[in-house]
Amino acid sequence: MIRQRTLKSRVEATGVGVHTGRKVTLVLRPAPVDTGIVFCRSDLPGNPAIPARAHRVVDTRMATVLESNGARVSTVEHLMSAFFGMGIDNAYVDVSAEEVPIMDGSAATFVFLLQRAGVEEQLAPKKYLRVRKAIALEQGDKRVRLEPFAGFRVSFSIAFAHPVFERVGTEVDIDFAEVSFVREVARARTFGFTQDVEAMRAAGLGRGGSLDNAIVVDDFRVLNGEGLRFDDEFVKHKALDAVGDLYLAGHPIIGAFHGHKSGHALNNQLVRALLDDAEAWEAVTFDAPESLPAAFANISLQPA
Repeated sequence: MIRQRTLKSRVEATGVGVHTGRKVTLVLRPAPVDTGIVFCRSDLPGNPAIPARAHRVVDTRMATVLESNGARVSTVEHLMSAFFGMGIDNAYVDVSAEEVPIMDGSAATFVFLLQRAGVEEQLAPKKYLRVRKAIALEQGDKRVRLEPFAGFRVSFSIAFAHPVFERVGTEVDIDFAEVSFVREVARARTFGFTQDVEAMRAAGLGRGGSLDNAIVVDDFRVLNGEGLRFDDEFVKHKALDAVGDLYLAGHPIIGAFHGHKSGHALNNQLVRALLDDAEAWEAVTFDAPESLPAAFANISLQPA
């Protein structure tokens, strides 16, 4: 059978919260079968647990924020994307502040940490959510859709009236049967515009942002000296965010996601709509590697 996976060992890192600007210690730990991904606030009495589930999302301004019993943790999307990309079902995530550290603004550092910790198979079947009927939402000119597909596919498009976006790729169509998350998606960084900095900081956001952890764009160009990692890095990062938001379903989704100009809010509403419609999905497991959709082969069948 295709088994659930956790970490072999504990791993730790320190970084800064992109919105709070505070130093944060992050610890990733193994967890038992059927635990899922659980965030724990190590700075609060009792180390309160916050399950990484779509219905725990309470804020989506510039990040995905989870809350449980009064304890919050924000900016979980890049780490959740890395957990998906490495096939991790169960893990505890200790954070010493209310925000996951931003690291370099992508999921690459989290992938590295998970590789350091190692992966361990567990004696229980891995569960997937298979989309059985299409779910679509619109909000103004923003659109998201999940539909049946024999694998996992993420397509995304963005549109900005800005000179930089006239010279870069603004659409991606990623079939994970053909594309490696680790090599071709995980390194795509978050991005922002200098014109938005003042408003963000007035709202208490972006206080830890810098050229070290984001692509920064002024009125005409990318300010980062090294430029872009990919020609389509902007839209690829939006796909990375979507993968993390989708993993808040609690299990990998077998289906196709399509997004146009969407963000964490609409992504989360889509996952909730899927989960709330009992006819839209079914839980499945796989007895043999040859029955597993090809999109998950590089993830679930990689050496543990």
